[in-house]
Amino acid sequence: MLRKGFSRWSKTALSTEEKFADGKQSPASLQRILIGGIGGFISVASLALLVDALPQLELLLIGSFGASAVLLFGAPYAPFSQPRNVLGGHLVSALVGILCYTYLPALPGLQEGAAVGLATILMLLTRTMHPPGGATGLIAVIGSEYLHALGWKYLLLVAMGMGVLLLLALIINNLVKPGSYPQRWD
Repeated sequence: MLRKGFSRWSKTALSTEEKFADGKQSPASLQRILIGGIGGFISVASLALLVDALPQLELLLIGSFGASAVLLFGAPYAPFSQPRNVLGGHLVSALVGILCYTYLPALPGLQEGAAVGLATILMLLTRTMHPPGGATGLIAVIGSEYLHALGWKYLLLVAMGMGVLLLLALIINNLVKPGSYPQRWD
């Protein structure tokens, strides 16, 4: 059953260059390597420049955004890289992280573990699994006092950051192969 499910998934989610053979990933093409590196650079650098140029917006650049950029440009056909998963996974996880930090007692490991565990459960339930999202929830718990002071605004800032990355993923991935990204919107 699992093998059949993976086979169906791999046929629809991965391009020919990315398909697995005998449990190993095929080498990436030079084009995919260049798009991955250049897209990752442009997207994260653009967000960093926006953070610096528009301080009144209080935009954020957090570590999980870098992991999302790797997926968006290095593996744009993967289910985890589709817009619903990217945006939904980060927002669900940010919400969970804020709730854990705000309402759970500050016992060693409780808030942190609950943020990641509950974020995973909710991403699976909402069909928005995006592994970097788990880090977004964790960051809401372990972040700086500045980040904690944002409270619910953290959700908006995460959405804005992901909006920038998704817009750039749409532009850059489709410049190389028109109509290639996203594979699906649902």
